[in-house]
Amino acid sequence: MIVWSVANQKGGVGKTTTTVSLAGLLSERKKRVLLVDTDPHASLTTYFNYESDELKLSLFDLFQVPEVTRDAVQKLIIQTKYDRIDLIPAHMSLATLDRVMGTKGGMGLVLKKALATIEDEYDYVLIDCPPILGVMMVNALAASRRILIPVQTEFLAMKGLERMMRTLQIMQKSRPAPFKVCIVPTMYDKRTRASLETLQSLKQSFQEQVWASAIPIDTKFRDASLKNMPPSLYAKGCRGVFAYKTLLNYLERLEQDEH
Repeated sequence: MIVWSVANQKGGVGKTTTTVSLAGLLSERKKRVLLVDTDPHASLTTYFNYESDELKLSLFDLFQVPEVTRDAVQKLIIQTKYDRIDLIPAHMSLATLDRVMGTKGGMGLVLKKALATIEDEYDYVLIDCPPILGVMMVNALAASRRILIPVQTEFLAMKGLERMMRTLQIMQKSRPAPFKVCIVPTMYDKRTRASLETLQSLKQSFQEQVWASAIPIDTKFRDASLKNMPPSLYAKGCRGVFAYKTLLNYLERLEQDEH
């Protein structure tokens, strides 16, 4: 089971779009995918047309159980209406975890333990992270084999990326293996100077960690979200989906080369 986190300490950079797009493409490749929504805003949960307040259980409940067991984890999983795509939904109560349990020992490894109990059930787990460093992001990063960092190709987004890289450096101290990072330039518009210069700056500053291409601005992403559909199912031939397909091919090659 391969676990990727989609993370950035800046909102609005395309984290949920990246998570859903990759999930849709993986499911088309006959991979079993589990999505985990760790953001109290529950954007990923909402994307699949679930109202987080109306769900009986959510990821929050994982942090309430006395012991993380396979049964406890399976109870949280929702089957979406799309083949091979399941979801552990979020709830706004996740925002209280830092205050209530932030100092409790072992809180950063709860999600990693949970995923270990169901590793034979899925090929991929994609974790959509909140834009703030806290218990949920720590859990996501600790559970992951690779961190995908979507970065909007505009100047302000570079600051969010720098913060994210500092966070990974701090967390690296408690990990034996180095984080594998893939920076994904998003919302790229080749007609604007800002996009061109930011992409160039990303490649110069982060070199091997940056994916060589970029995800373009594409209105089909918004249209797909309005229909609660993965973009690859909504508009298979659009340029945004083609870009994510290229990204997924690249990521799968990386995984194969490393094993």
